Amino acid sequence: MDDSDAKATEEAIEACISDGCNIIFTTSWGYMETTAEMAEKYPDIYFSHGTGYMSNGKNFNNYFGRIYQVRYLSGIVAGMNTKSDKVGYVAAQDSSNSEVTGGIDAFAIGVAAVNPEAKIYVAVTNSWDDPDKEKAASEQLLDMGCDVMAQHCDTPYPQTLAQERGVYGIGYNSDMSKETPDACLTSVIWNWSAYYTSAVKSIINGTWDGSNYYGGMAEGLVQLTNLASFAAEGTQEKVDEATAEILNGSNNVFDGVMETNTGETVGTENGTLDDAMITGGIDWYYKNVVIVD
Repeated sequence: MDDSDAKATEEAIEACISDGCNIIFTTSWGYMETTAEMAEKYPDIYFSHGTGYMSNGKNFNNYFGRIYQVRYLSGIVAGMNTKSDKVGYVAAQDSSNSEVTGGIDAFAIGVAAVNPEAKIYVAVTNSWDDPDKEKAASEQLLDMGCDVMAQHCDTPYPQTLAQERGVYGIGYNSDMSKETPDACLTSVIWNWSAYYTSAVKSIINGTWDGSNYYGGMAEGLVQLTNLASFAAEGTQEKVDEATAEILNGSNNVFDGVMETNTGETVGTENGTLDDAMITGGIDWYYKNVVIVD
């Protein structure tokens, strides 16, 4: 984030404080460091930052969730519905960003669970918000023959262009069947109200302790929207089966020894990656991921 973005974030926070707000949620990775600084400046204001990793254990915490659980489920959907065994994925950041990379890997593990022959072709834009690059990346993947398009980027181009080409898409952040009803198989979405409600209640009733929050499917924080009627036969059954395994704890997505796309291995037999590693330590791609130039 450049200085102008930091200044804009600071000004927005100051405006909230001037309006009398004593609980401030900052909702993007790029706001993190400025939020940390403002929390030190205003120790009597509660600050809660979405994504990222910084907190002070007092008036500034971090909240995020196990979105990888639903990414995994959406990978199952992709694996069940690709005919070319080429799945496209437009990613905002490269492997140095664990949030994006972990999402790709969870998705890829889901694909492999039902379709070990399929590959996930990832085009990286290196920007959180660059419509031109996101459009170009989508077109590149579609030109390669990808017939299911997934994404971790801000514009709907992976979905709208998939519909234009007559192939499938898997949305992110909102139910994208509204924009692309003929293409959207399902969408990976957040229900942030699950956290906001609990956070505000904890401040009101005096139980706020500054600890970080990390919820998942069990808490209703992350969800998969209803499958399209045109999804391949058997898709719903596979999703239901995997959902039950996640909720009963028998499937944590990043389980056991996993092979990367460079032939190395991560993880341990009978073990699973912990939330801290998934959130901040994943810098590798699963074995079926191909990074396109």
